[in-house]
Amino acid sequence: MSAVVADAPAEEEAIQSYLVTFMVRRFNPEVDAEPKWVDYDVEMYPTDRVLDALHSIKWDMDGSLSFRRSCAHGICGSDAMRINGRNRLACKTLIKDLDIAKPVYVEAIKGLPLEKDLIVDMEPFFASFREVQPFLQANSAPKGNKERHQTIEDRALFDDTTKCILCAACTSSCPVFWTDGQYFGPAAIVNAHRFIFDSRDDESQVRLDILNDKEGVWRCRTTFNCTEACPRGIEVTKAIAEVKQAILKGGR
Repeated sequence: MSAVVADAPAEEEAIQSYLVTFMVRRFNPEVDAEPKWVDYDVEMYPTDRVLDALHSIKWDMDGSLSFRRSCAHGICGSDAMRINGRNRLACKTLIKDLDIAKPVYVEAIKGLPLEKDLIVDMEPFFASFREVQPFLQANSAPKGNKERHQTIEDRALFDDTTKCILCAACTSSCPVFWTDGQYFGPAAIVNAHRFIFDSRDDESQVRLDILNDKEGVWRCRTTFNCTEACPRGIEVTKAIAEVKQAILKGGR
């Protein structure tokens, strides 16, 4: 009996690469009076990320390019930047999701002092974060001096705001934060929300008093920029609204 020879499988079609133009807003405080746009042509694959393009530029074209990045998996939040006018994480923005028929514009996030290229001074952002006391304050002893029990329903009240990675994408997308300079900003309020509504915390009223300031939650204009910018999908505007309601009610 003769053996049946199967047809050789067709050769898999190679993944196509593209030459993508990136316009990067560069600024070196030692030599530049103002930021300037510099273009780079980078060979990219559809599944590559903007962070991969920045690596290619820095490693193969211009080692002076400066930007922050760490985990490269959307967890550390260090590579937040404006990509085509929107706040995004460079490590989560795929080339296939961008219109590469046009140049891809990359610049530092707005509202924070520009230090160099894509790096901003994050200290004002973290100062607001620290001011809302973003840590559990449980002054009373737990029952039986053991665990602080919490129901699934109580946990659900603040589950969304535990996802914040402090990337500043929401805060630096806020028009009030750009112009005001004193507004706490969405990220600080989100992290206050996380403890205000935690049933194990005993100092929610302290945080509500802090955010009832003229530069607190009442500066929010409900533009939803922050919600759209959040790479973790947090309903930021909803969280701010819940803090406002808690202030009006006199407690969580």
